[in-house]
Amino acid sequence: LKLHYLDWGSDGKPLLILLHGIDRHAHTFDHVAPHFTDRYHVIAMDMRGHGDSEWDPDGRYLVEDYVRDLELVADGQRWRDMTLWGNSTGGRVVQVYAGLHPDRVARVIAEDVGPERPRQIADNYGRRAAVEQEGWPSEDALVAQLKRSNPRTPEENLRTYVRYATLHDAGGRVIWKRDPRIADGFVPTDLWSSVSKITAPALYIIGGASSIVPAETQERLKKTLPRVRIVTIPGTGHYPSEERTTETLAVIDEFLSTRS
Repeated sequence: LKLHYLDWGSDGKPLLILLHGIDRHAHTFDHVAPHFTDRYHVIAMDMRGHGDSEWDPDGRYLVEDYVRDLELVADGQRWRDMTLWGNSTGGRVVQVYAGLHPDRVARVIAEDVGPERPRQIADNYGRRAAVEQEGWPSEDALVAQLKRSNPRTPEENLRTYVRYATLHDAGGRVIWKRDPRIADGFVPTDLWSSVSKITAPALYIIGGASSIVPAETQERLKKTLPRVRIVTIPGTGHYPSEERTTETLAVIDEFLSTRS
């Protein structure tokens, strides 16, 4: 597959690789990537089936498939000493990669996601994806819907999401440009076997208003990973870095500046 990524430059500096969540794209990080370019060579990837990356002809969209893509790109580009930041499904990908390749990963940041995806979350997404196949009459209509379901997210971030995640069908309706079959890979998932092998310092950022990473999962992470830090951003949902960007970046900056 041809995979697309955004490169903010700063060659010669340590790598910061950014992976988006389900439905999203590399531009998810447009509002935060410049914050790091004085210290890192920043790259954000469009995962298979998303953004401007190609669709898998066989509809393979499990976490393990996204991980394999990261492995191939990292191998081909000879990426080493990477700091990996993923939100939502991208956070699952970076957790697994860090467990499989501990020698290549300097730090791990997982945004409001842990090693588990329960059946309820998988089923809820599948139902929503099916309904949204019909599309919207305009980008404004989609943004308005997203504002209702994401009231804490600044409209500018929602418009960036919509701008790079949609296209117009033959009838002029706005539809997602992602592969509809990514929903087939959004299944109940248990990644503890890989996550338990992470040796790099790991930061888990939890949305205070989110239930994606429950207290029992957080406690298990503390027992499993000796170099883990778990920080809750109060009053945020599933994307703290979009909802309260300044506070989230402060947490990440402190994590990155702490000697490992």
